[in-house]
Amino acid sequence: MKYVVILCDGMSDHPQPEFGGKTPMQVAQKPNMDRICAAGETGLLNTGVPELPMGSDVGNMTVLGYDPRKYYSGRAPLEALNLGVELAKGETAFRCNLVHIKDGVMDDYSAGHISTNDAGELIKMLGKRVGTDKLRFVPGTQYRHLVMIKGAGFENAKCTPPHDISGKKIEAFLPTGAKGGELKQLMLDSQFLLEGHEVNRERRSEGKKTANMIWLWGQGKGVEFPSFESRFHVKGAVISAVDLIKGLGRALSLDVIEVPGVTGWIDTNFKGKADAALKVLKKKDFVFVHFEVTDEAGHKGDHATKVKGIEAVDAQVLGPILEALKGQDFKLMILPDHPTPLETRTHANEPVPYLIFDSRKQEGGSALAYDEASALSTGKHLVQGWDMMERFIKE
Repeated sequence: MKYVVILCDGMSDHPQPEFGGKTPMQVAQKPNMDRICAAGETGLLNTGVPELPMGSDVGNMTVLGYDPRKYYSGRAPLEALNLGVELAKGETAFRCNLVHIKDGVMDDYSAGHISTNDAGELIKMLGKRVGTDKLRFVPGTQYRHLVMIKGAGFENAKCTPPHDISGKKIEAFLPTGAKGGELKQLMLDSQFLLEGHEVNRERRSEGKKTANMIWLWGQGKGVEFPSFESRFHVKGAVISAVDLIKGLGRALSLDVIEVPGVTGWIDTNFKGKADAALKVLKKKDFVFVHFEVTDEAGHKGDHATKVKGIEAVDAQVLGPILEALKGQDFKLMILPDHPTPLETRTHANEPVPYLIFDSRKQEGGSALAYDEASALSTGKHLVQGWDMMERFIKE
């Protein structure tokens, strides 16, 4: 038996006036998802818990079968794990976004989706100028990087994800609490170093948004998980463009497959991910394929791209996988990790619609289309979402 999970980050949404009161899932042309939904099972799944912030770390951890109340210790340590960065004793890892601030407002949490090359030059410069034996910068991918800080109390600072405050004045959302003052000063000081850098001068001349400030958040200490294989008795792999998901895969001792041309945006290599997933399934029994574009589009309030992202996954990923696995015994699950509603442009701690298709059972499903309303109409609702993976694999 083969097991495939396709996770479209932040895909579910609320009815949108721009779509005549429909959600992006309802207006997207997704014949493959709807076809297997008509022969499969759909319902609602809780991926968050009240005591933790709703993010992709918590949501994906839940979908992979791990109770975040036991295992969550912050987002940054998972990203560090993927980058091969070990946390020293007494060190706290922070996610470090390169952002674009305009007139004191969070104009773009991704600095215009800055390239990895441009971002790397900026992070390298910051490391040379302000790095010490107690403060180090670690380059990541595009706008996503890490800062590692030694010292007690940093893990208890109160920090806000930058994608939660798009279009808002940043002053009220700068770090507070334990060590918050030191973090705030580091962030504000970064503006003076970044603004005049050659990379930003060139971006400005080309009409691109500059990376004119760092934003620290998602901090935590080291992480330790029981392996996915020890929990579910299958070997598998994770495919994603983002360090967080790849780090989570490494934490669970799953293989992490690098695919050329993946970006986390609509220009990602959809076909390459599908091909890589099928290659994994020739040797292993489980693959988790993650797509970031639907979440990014939600954060940007970009209606058209969110729909295009859903359609691209359906046509370029799901379709080829279904065709390649035809005649084999397999189970496939599609779902988001959380909603990222277009009107709020941030994560919502609400149930998400799931779809499960079992190639051995095609006697008729519970809905004719895969979307939020259809999932709700079935009356199926798994409150403890981390129980779904065991059910998916073992039933």
